[in-house]
Amino acid sequence: MVERLASDGTLTDPRLRDALLHVAREVLLPHAYVRVSGPGADPIDWRLLDGSHPEDRAEWLDLIHSDESILLQRDGEPLDALGRGPVTGGHMTSMSTFTPATLEALQVLRLAPGQRFLDLGPGPGVSLALAAAITGPGLAAGVERDPHMAVFAQRNLDRLGLGATVVEGDALHGHAAGGPYDRMHSGIGVPSVPPAWVEQLAPGGRLLTTLATRTPSWPGQLLVIRTPRGRIEATLRGRARGYRPVHGFTWLSALDHRARVEAAPGTTRRTRLGPPPDDAYGFWLAAAYLVPNVVRDFQAETMTVVAPEEDSWAVAGSGDGTVRVHGPRDIWAELEALHDRWKRAGRPDTYRVDLPAGGGPQVVASGAGPSALTWLLPPLAPVPGQPPRRPGAP
Repeated sequence: MVERLASDGTLTDPRLRDALLHVAREVLLPHAYVRVSGPGADPIDWRLLDGSHPEDRAEWLDLIHSDESILLQRDGEPLDALGRGPVTGGHMTSMSTFTPATLEALQVLRLAPGQRFLDLGPGPGVSLALAAAITGPGLAAGVERDPHMAVFAQRNLDRLGLGATVVEGDALHGHAAGGPYDRMHSGIGVPSVPPAWVEQLAPGGRLLTTLATRTPSWPGQLLVIRTPRGRIEATLRGRARGYRPVHGFTWLSALDHRARVEAAPGTTRRTRLGPPPDDAYGFWLAAAYLVPNVVRDFQAETMTVVAPEEDSWAVAGSGDGTVRVHGPRDIWAELEALHDRWKRAGRPDTYRVDLPAGGGPQVVASGAGPSALTWLLPPLAPVPGQPPRRPGAP
């Protein structure tokens, strides 16, 4: 696994390479669910692989050392007495992160020995274990909301002897008792940055999180840096993938519309906008906010974007200068207009984010001037047990 990740350029940090070689994934991921049902099945059929069982071991070893996200928990279930074999129903509530995404995040953070590290929503603790192997014993902690997963992760981390700690609690609060932190990593996607995270970031510190919208199609990666003088600088970039949204955050899906789109793609018209390339991340990130409540169907033969709540969709032609549109909302016209604005703004791929001290509106901008693309990040939902913040409140 390590040699493959290094040879394809995913793994570049020598400290992280050493950590990957010495942190036993078998301990952190002792079982794995495999989905048996096809897309759209309800209830879903699963099969649980038990890494200690001879009949499962080869498949389980291949799976946990692949790039796949490892499915670990259904519906918040206890994790100390799972039975191997087929099971039906339920939805996954915890999983490990896609391995290249974990490595990218930890490398952006620039981990080094002696740093205090906080993992926000560590799940089974893979990223926490890797960080602890680099920073050193007693310096890495995680905040996990699910009590069963917190116990599971702590038990496995203890077996590895890395000196990492998992605290049960809401990651949106951070963990002030162990701060401030030199490095903070969020394993959950949030609509905007919790003020507690910024407050707990030490001078010279780095915080990395996914900014999640209602679409899973175009996530953003936000890097927050507190300079040695204490100033906050935050930059947002589009990415091909990101972390799952925080608990209770519901994604849109094109799945229920797929058959209808295939049967009746819509009315054909000319378009000045050919399908933008998938790696035009700056454009697609802006679309997640400025063409709201739409989702891409990546399984379609040509680019298909759906607004499921408005029964509307757009299907790009096969390079012939046409698009097919359906429903009361012309999604493609909105993408055309945004693409014009994006070009006038200089085709930005990076955006600046203003994070006011103590909270307040968080503004995203591609630059200054009338041509800049700007938008507001949606506020966080109230955190249970914490009074709502007033803008500017300490």
